[in-house]
Amino acid sequence: MEYRLTDFLPTTKKECEMRGWDSLDIILFSADAYVDHPSFGAAVVGRILEDCGLRVAIVPQPNWQDDLRDFKKLGRPRLFFGVCPGCMDSMVNKYTAARRLRSEDAYTPDGRHDKRPEYPTIVYSKALKKLFPDVPVLLGGIEASMRRLTHYDYWQDRLMKCILCDSGADAIVYGMGEKPMTQIGSQLKDFPEVSIELFRSVVEQCPQTVMLYKKDLIPGGIKDDDIVLHSHEDCLKEKKYQAENFRHIEEESNKLHAQRILQAVDNKVAVVNPPFPPMTTEELDHSFDLPYTRLPHPKYKGKTIPAYEMIKFSVNIHRGCFGGCAFCTISAHQGKFIMSRSKESILKEVKAITQMPDFRGYLSDLGGPSANMYQMHGKNQDLCSKCKRPSCIHPKVCPNLNGDHRPLLEIYKAVDAIPGIKKSFIGSGVRYDLLLNDYKDEKLNKAARDYTRELIVNHVSGRLKVAPEHTSDKVLYLMRKPSFSQFGEFKRIFDRINKECNLKQQIIPYFISSHPGCREEDMAQLAVLTKQMDFHLEQVQDFTPTPMTVSTESWYSGYHPYTLEEVFCAKTPDEKQAQRMFFFWYKPEERQRIIKELRKIGRPDLIAQLYPNGIPEQNNYSAERKRSNSGNQGNGYVRKTQYSEQKSFNPNFQFRKKKK
Repeated sequence: MEYRLTDFLPTTKKECEMRGWDSLDIILFSADAYVDHPSFGAAVVGRILEDCGLRVAIVPQPNWQDDLRDFKKLGRPRLFFGVCPGCMDSMVNKYTAARRLRSEDAYTPDGRHDKRPEYPTIVYSKALKKLFPDVPVLLGGIEASMRRLTHYDYWQDRLMKCILCDSGADAIVYGMGEKPMTQIGSQLKDFPEVSIELFRSVVEQCPQTVMLYKKDLIPGGIKDDDIVLHSHEDCLKEKKYQAENFRHIEEESNKLHAQRILQAVDNKVAVVNPPFPPMTTEELDHSFDLPYTRLPHPKYKGKTIPAYEMIKFSVNIHRGCFGGCAFCTISAHQGKFIMSRSKESILKEVKAITQMPDFRGYLSDLGGPSANMYQMHGKNQDLCSKCKRPSCIHPKVCPNLNGDHRPLLEIYKAVDAIPGIKKSFIGSGVRYDLLLNDYKDEKLNKAARDYTRELIVNHVSGRLKVAPEHTSDKVLYLMRKPSFSQFGEFKRIFDRINKECNLKQQIIPYFISSHPGCREEDMAQLAVLTKQMDFHLEQVQDFTPTPMTVSTESWYSGYHPYTLEEVFCAKTPDEKQAQRMFFFWYKPEERQRIIKELRKIGRPDLIAQLYPNGIPEQNNYSAERKRSNSGNQGNGYVRKTQYSEQKSFNPNFQFRKKKK
């Protein structure tokens, strides 16, 4: 299908004039390139507001280093400015765990890394307030969501305030933006002009928003059921207060009926309204079925946007994740309750992909934040309404969870039956603990077995990605991940099915070093166990503290937010490297350092297990690499990726290719 320029949301004054518009209701500023696709948050917000009958434009990647002409070029909107800082936290996007600048920005044409500032939420908001001080500025996206209250910033190595304080913006919409943006846009649309006072009066009535107030002007005053956190200033004085605060923040993010949260900062109070209920299937379908072109804006013709290339032939079938991994922000942003699209909506999108001129019949992913949670929910919703557990599957699978894989199998079957589809691969991470759980209903056990076989036989593109994350059960418990023994059991099933079907596929495990609670001895054991399983790991992930996760708060404060017990954390570059090197036990250049470290920590017994034949020769190492790359079952190399503790790049939708 050929698209006209007017099929995209306008990005310039000329494009507005082509639509016959001489004014705009809302102007969105995005730190990503504009890709009109349901996996890119700014496009989703723009289409949702357009669907409300509003005139919306997007200014992608404005230049913040000149005279701010990009911020002025579309003039003053009638209602407000929206700042959508990007599909990833800007600092995760720009820097590695070692705080080194990344070589590529996947959300920028041709991967250029100089088109986005650090903290674009703050930079863009300040620019807009300087030019248009009387126009409301509304923040959204993952950067603002995860910084809605006092948070630890790894890149500045300090606690930072609610982002409204530093940005000067008027309000935040946190989490997935469709429902709050629909309410705010619909309630403001009929006013001829909107002052900041009118804007605030509308936003304060909207769930899933954050604003600052003077203490005596908090709507309704401080109520009995409000959760009042330690102030920002008190958290600066006592790290344990920050840990205590986070437990409340996470629990309220994962409840069906949350309470309002208040935190004092700068002689004001940040008020976090409870979130909207999870979207229904009909609401989610509506969002995905809006008239996206599914293409980058024509202004990027001849350029490649790496993130788009990764997801252009993938389909997101659900939202939310009840895994509750301690280092992950998915539940903090999307919630733990699964919101699933209908089969009809999914098939409609797949059929649209088959009509794309460069589609060759292979879907790269048919998944979500986790591949196998589609349509899973609590059997008794009354129990769910009272629950505040951050995970439905840790420390064990909740007996109230309906872990039925049959609806997902139906989706796979229906997609594969569409003309033009040769293969549908699962690129999202698989929760093998859901597959191995012993359900009371034998039908669910059979469905899990059937799904496992279907996945391995028909939906693996040579390599299946899973995320055991570690081998130490002590560390895994802090991560809220299942015992490593479950990974071993899953690998045995994977190998058996491959052998039965004469397949030569690899299982690719992801691991993290330097996670809170992890010591060098734990990494040494990881090296031994992965060697015994014939894995050779490369370029794996050091733990990166990102705002609003249990792991980050533990790492910063030294206390676990739920128990307030002290937690060891490797923080210095030397401590981190001492853990990381154990991933690479098979490299000759690491051998002497590893042996020295094993003796230092009192584990010389592990030396013989890692090096039973003495010094590994360089030619043996090369042979090992050649053997692994040839596809031998079991061996696997983890290639470099922007795999992050967020596990999700997108502020409003899920781009799931570089993840667990």
